[in-house]
Amino acid sequence: MQHLVISLLSPAVVATVVAGVAAGVAAGVAAGVAAGVAAARRRFVVVRVAGTSMVPTYQPGDRVLIRRGGRAVLRRGQVVVFRRLQPGGAGSSGRASGLRETEWLIKRVAAMPGDRVPDQVAPGVRAAPGDVVPAGRLVVLGDGPTSRDSRHWGYLPVSEVLGVVIRRLS
Repeated sequence: MQHLVISLLSPAVVATVVAGVAAGVAAGVAAGVAAGVAAARRRFVVVRVAGTSMVPTYQPGDRVLIRRGGRAVLRRGQVVVFRRLQPGGAGSSGRASGLRETEWLIKRVAAMPGDRVPDQVAPGVRAAPGDVVPAGRLVVLGDGPTSRDSRHWGYLPVSEVLGVVIRRLS
């Protein structure tokens, strides 16, 4: 019976049906791609390194891919991007309206909550020998010798971390 119905349709009608199906498939694929791109933009961000605090690991101008979030699974040794702290180690006042309006820094996690405060950082965080990093705080250090980091402005609140560097892009 289907063969009979198809054979009764004119070539113009068949072409219209095929074009409609193709357009529907294309629209579905486009919607899927758009949803995938939107999800990726919420999960990942590209940041350009400025300054020399992470030399030799990252050079000025390098672009790095950041996986947003993941604060619950941070580990010592990971490189993180975080909101610039105000003088005295306080977090920024409120959230910026967007990623581009915020000043971001890149450093390596040297100590996690519960870890012993590294000796080189103890004066910057006013810690006594044997003290541990408090809950909700990190110690971060730049790889470069002239880095301004936890040695200068103290603990980093975990809440200020944008995400973890996944890889260098350039």
